[in-house]
Amino acid sequence: MNLDEIEIGSDLFIDANIFIYHFTGVSEQCSRLIDRCEKGDLTGMTSANVILEVLHRLMMVEAVKKNLVKPPNIVRKLNRNPEIVRGLHEYFTNTQKIIEMGIAIGPVTFEIVLKSQLIRAVYGLMVNDSLVVTSMNERGVKLLATNDAGFAIVDDISICSPEDVE
Repeated sequence: MNLDEIEIGSDLFIDANIFIYHFTGVSEQCSRLIDRCEKGDLTGMTSANVILEVLHRLMMVEAVKKNLVKPPNIVRKLNRNPEIVRGLHEYFTNTQKIIEMGIAIGPVTFEIVLKSQLIRAVYGLMVNDSLVVTSMNERGVKLLATNDAGFAIVDDISICSPEDVE
């Protein structure tokens, strides 16, 4: 299902790539999804680990966009040049907007971390993805907005993805 097909009133968990595509202007569908959450047509939620991933990735995008570093090895270059990091601000400003968009941000408790091991053992997901699934399970949410096809192997969740991103 694509993001525009999500029924009004649905509860959904929003993965990091949806926010990234919205803030970078890559996907109009992602921006419409965020707008629907902001209007209250959908109940959007995410978790603290997703927010951290958004912060990290938007920081790298901003540094590249401003021609402060060039790929590859963006993280290494930023680590070696803290003066560049000190000058970056858009990534944080954008990430702060998530709470204003009507998106609930759930905590990642140690209990969620412990429970996520079962998800990794069953499905072979990486840590952050297993935390997403565990956070969804904890909140009883079955719908995931993501462009990560790796979640398709997880039982009991449905994936909604943008169709305007290659």
